[in-house]
Amino acid sequence: MTALITHADCLNHVTPEGHPERVARLEHVLHALAGLDLNRISAPLATDADVLRIHPQRYLDRIEGGVPMQGSAQLDADTWLSPGSEQAARRGAGAVLRAVDLVLGGEETNAFCAIRPPGHHAESETAMGFCLFGNAALAAKYALDHHGLARVAVVDFDVHHGNGTQDLLWDEPRALTITSQQMPLWPGSGAPSERGAHDNVLNIALPPESDGAVMRAAYEAQVLPRLRGFAPDLIILSAGFDAHQDDPLASLNWSTDDFRWLTRELCTLAAQLCGGRLVSTLEGGYDLEALSASALAHVEELLEASK
Repeated sequence: MTALITHADCLNHVTPEGHPERVARLEHVLHALAGLDLNRISAPLATDADVLRIHPQRYLDRIEGGVPMQGSAQLDADTWLSPGSEQAARRGAGAVLRAVDLVLGGEETNAFCAIRPPGHHAESETAMGFCLFGNAALAAKYALDHHGLARVAVVDFDVHHGNGTQDLLWDEPRALTITSQQMPLWPGSGAPSERGAHDNVLNIALPPESDGAVMRAAYEAQVLPRLRGFAPDLIILSAGFDAHQDDPLASLNWSTDDFRWLTRELCTLAAQLCGGRLVSTLEGGYDLEALSASALAHVEELLEASK
């Protein structure tokens, strides 16, 4: 079966009116998934010890100290805190940890973490790009260090480069980080020349206005063979849906069917390499209808793969 891990606290991270990373995103995703036969699980709160696997104590102190009693507080041009933000971020981190436990414990084949704020832009000591804690990187480190896996792969198909995940796993030879992103586009990182300290990073640069056919060719030529060669014990997905043709923050032209195809390919590879073990966590996607349709296609494929 497929686990859906979420928590109502993730709706309490409130951004200013007009901000693209808003409460309605998660509401739309959960509504889209309501009819699916999923194992629905409440996300636990990540502890300090959990988050310290990837972020230093001074960073946690800065986030905690920045949470306002009311209203909102700005961390950078794009990233905000509200009274419920730290709790929401800890639920997100707790969700990916619970997902790893379920999948590696054999209770579930795969899992989708429907959470916010997203995580893949958060660097070791820098909150940015709407993100507070590096959820995908945390899941990878937890699988390696707590569960003792030999190799974990992270695949990030958000339209923006997962600079935080790359930063947090740059020096980790047991983790392969693969990201595809529109270039040029914020945050400006993610060039193919960025390869990690141990040749453990693969960046796929996709040109603006390119479509799903370009993406499929890149994944077939570069991503899938690299995953086969690495032979991970677990695959973690940073599932951003902002490469959709209707998304307002970028200019790739993927369709909902492209996200379905990509999910199916990655699930097929997971079945071949690691017993289907796969954990997916929600990242971007800012057109509400495109987000909900793409997330539904994504989770339908996870559910099909779990049968």
